Amino acid sequence: MAFAPTIIERLARARADLRMGVPVVLSGETSVLVMATETLSAARMSDLQALGGEPVLAITSRRAETLKARAYDGDLARIILPQDATLALVQSIADPADDLNAPMKGPFTSARTGDAAPHRAALAIIKSARLLPSAVVLMLDHAAQFATTHGLTIVPLDLARQHLGATSPLHPVVQARLPMDVSEAGRLHIYRPEDGGEEHYAIEIGRPDRSEPVLARLHSACFTGDLMGSLKCDCGPQLRGALAQMGAESAGILLYLNQEGRGIGLANKMRAYSLQDQGFDTVEANHRLGFEDDERDFRLGADILKSMGFNSVRLLTNNPNKVDMMNASGVTVSERVPLKVGENAHNTAYLATKAAKSGHLL
Repeated sequence: MAFAPTIIERLARARADLRMGVPVVLSGETSVLVMATETLSAARMSDLQALGGEPVLAITSRRAETLKARAYDGDLARIILPQDATLALVQSIADPADDLNAPMKGPFTSARTGDAAPHRAALAIIKSARLLPSAVVLMLDHAAQFATTHGLTIVPLDLARQHLGATSPLHPVVQARLPMDVSEAGRLHIYRPEDGGEEHYAIEIGRPDRSEPVLARLHSACFTGDLMGSLKCDCGPQLRGALAQMGAESAGILLYLNQEGRGIGLANKMRAYSLQDQGFDTVEANHRLGFEDDERDFRLGADILKSMGFNSVRLLTNNPNKVDMMNASGVTVSERVPLKVGENAHNTAYLATKAAKSGHLL
């Protein structure tokens, strides 16, 4: 009987629990209790400390670099928390919002021995939940019994590793005709990932020939730019410009991928905007939050294109990384079509940073 959740379903449960502030248990050679720092409550922090042991705060090496903390594990640091650590202290280490007002948060002592694999998995799950990449982690004995006693989701690490960081398979849900301003011959295709994540969309203009390179755009969702007309980025003009060009050619595919804020989610994107108001550029802001320059996965777009019968594209983009990832994912980019629109007085510095630090061809 197949009533028990699969590992993919367990990971989906873990993401949901962490977003609500509920701890999860990661079990393996080293088993741990994990709490997402962003959603941690004072009551659960107190209960964690009452268990004894030595809780640590896992943060990415990007955040550790800002804090001048030692990242002995390479991609992450395990900061040993003092016994009297308060929730305010823990969250101030994880969240850079107040860094300039209180720059001296350390010195910190980082763990340099022991198994960091559970902490790495915890950060991966928390990132996929679109939370600040930081976790309070405590080693556990008798993990399965602890999880059962407290009704917590338990995730076996040996099964989870192969799925963390992998692209979830996408399945078509429905498609229907969608007449639009740029073309009355439009169709909207909905794709749903197996891992319970956000759905992604393909907007098909006309009836593109599957045997020829199709004019295509990989567009990451941007609530502020696409819907609100934000002047801080060029996303809205790029979306409308790409659709207009496809309409003019009577054929094209626009993939609308729900990877807001270069894959960090809208809340973290707004945190990055706040840091930009403090004087940091878009890349520096992401790093201070603990993220990489760009956390998106464009393999999603390649998977959708192939499922629709397209193996070659003329890609509307200024980002050479999209070209490289398409080619590496089995979709040939026969031509990169520039899409230089939307520069204004508010986003000139942002676009300059994208060109200088992220290699965009502007």
